[in-house]
Amino acid sequence: MTASPSVLDTLLALTRLPGPTGQEGRVLDWCRERWTALGADVSIQKVGNVLAHIPGDGPKLLIQGHADEIGFLVKSIDERGFVWIVSAQVGPIQPQVRYPVGQPALVIGRDGQEIPGLFATATGHILVTRPDKRPLEDNDLFVDLGVDSREEAEALGVHVGASVVWNPPARRFGHRYTSKAIDDRVALALATRLLETVDRPALAYDLTIAATVQEEIGLIGAASLAGGAYDLAIAIDNGPIGDYPGIDPREMPIRLGHGPTLVYKDSSAHYDRRIMARLRGVARANGIPVQEAVVQGMGTDVAAIIRSGVPSALLMIATRYTHSPFEMGDERDLDAALALLKAFVTTPAEALPPFPL
Repeated sequence: MTASPSVLDTLLALTRLPGPTGQEGRVLDWCRERWTALGADVSIQKVGNVLAHIPGDGPKLLIQGHADEIGFLVKSIDERGFVWIVSAQVGPIQPQVRYPVGQPALVIGRDGQEIPGLFATATGHILVTRPDKRPLEDNDLFVDLGVDSREEAEALGVHVGASVVWNPPARRFGHRYTSKAIDDRVALALATRLLETVDRPALAYDLTIAATVQEEIGLIGAASLAGGAYDLAIAIDNGPIGDYPGIDPREMPIRLGHGPTLVYKDSSAHYDRRIMARLRGVARANGIPVQEAVVQGMGTDVAAIIRSGVPSALLMIATRYTHSPFEMGDERDLDAALALLKAFVTTPAEALPPFPL
């Protein structure tokens, strides 16, 4: 008998798919096909969001994660075939922060071709003669496709406006793993494993799972969910932690391997303390480790869901080196998060506790 895939197996299968902001089709197709095969009623919104509905008699619960990943767009191709890029998100590339130099690149061509390349810049042997070029600026970073001309690059399918993602292989280190696009394929992996493993007759909610588009540029897909159709929501995303050098643990006392994190506030919203209390209570009743946090400098799709009128919570999966090609997580946190979600959706849906808590 073949063993069922773990959450991590499912996550790494998803991170291998390119899904830059605005071009999430491969990831959304994976969700649609997998969730349909699992017996969910799957629908696709016009903006691209994929929804999977499992009917139940309880309150209408939305569990949501976004499909897009950090990426770039081709802004020009020079006569030598080098590809010049701009951030696909809001703001500059900030190569000195995101460390793309030397990473494998993947360009999504005009007809969907996957064109390999390399994020590159001039080497130290050259820069030593150009002291004015430190630190890196946006126009110091390019993609080398191994071609000699613009015509060769265009023949491969490269064009202005094409999406580019970094494309390193995923790796495992004991309980730990690294990959690009853990943000936010981790949510889709957890949602898929929830559909695969939950005892559906025991569901205490009318459950909808959503994979949404364009979170990284402004919560666009989540704003199109018609949130008024739901009684409550739990969004899943990854987020920063403070358990490695250079981070003050007073600012972020969250560690890998100590369970998923209940976030009370980030830079975009305060989260519903009634739902947080219920998540915390379910975790304690089932011996599931959880952490608690206030997160600065990060926003999520939950802000858009709250604005649509739905009380919402954020379940964060601790991740080192966020928004990089080498995001790092811990498999124990994935397993604990799945256990919490299963326990939550199968615990009889009592009324949310009133304010104040």
